Amino acid sequence: MPHTLKTDPAEEIRNYYAVLYDAWGAQHWWPAETQFEVIVGAYLTQNTAWTNVEHALANLRRAQILSIDGIRGVTLSRLQRLIRPSGYFRQKARRLKTFVAFLDDQYEGSLQKLFYQPTEKLREELLSLNGVGPETADSILLYAGNHPVFVVDAYTRRILDRHGMLPEQTEYEEIRQLFQMSLESIAAKQERGPAEVRETLESGIRGAAHPPSAMSTAHRTTLVQVYNEMHGLIVGIGKNYCRKAKPNCEACPLQEFLPDK
Repeated sequence: MPHTLKTDPAEEIRNYYAVLYDAWGAQHWWPAETQFEVIVGAYLTQNTAWTNVEHALANLRRAQILSIDGIRGVTLSRLQRLIRPSGYFRQKARRLKTFVAFLDDQYEGSLQKLFYQPTEKLREELLSLNGVGPETADSILLYAGNHPVFVVDAYTRRILDRHGMLPEQTEYEEIRQLFQMSLESIAAKQERGPAEVRETLESGIRGAAHPPSAMSTAHRTTLVQVYNEMHGLIVGIGKNYCRKAKPNCEACPLQEFLPDK
């Protein structure tokens, strides 16, 4: 039977993590081979489905410009043509050029120097760039730079709202801080006794799982890994069950956590 929401939302979020990870295992999110591919994907996924992003990334890969040097050297018009499948291609092409110019100007074109910066300093710098909002900045920080920030997306907002935890229009920072505070204790427990990374191989839905990639298997701190997995698990719920139209609550692994009506 569905239950009334616990008085402690943090405990509820930890329960979500436990149930989903037990059901689906490691999600290998974000799928990419390089840090820069993650960054490009973070820009391209704005206002579009990931399947469209994959087509645009494939175009860049075939053209052999899915790199800092490649984006720096390609003409704006050609870049626009290559990323057209991702939508808003003119804006996104300019924003990718802006990012590379920022990297060149501030960090000598080096991602290593960029991601060596303190998290809050780098977050402010990313947010100052044209076209970079909190979700894009945090995706770059978490998935490309392995900085400990949780990424809040539309799926996260929808799940919290439908589960009676927070309204969908809650400020981004309030949601981010709630998840970070909630998940810190999971990471602390894993550091004392690391849980075995679980690779579920059974057929059927596995959330948002992708095959392992160079970036998804890169070394990272336990806290960053927990943030990484939780976001991937939430994406899996949003894509497969908590859809905007026609949600499938009865089959959802989080069905037991829906509040009493």
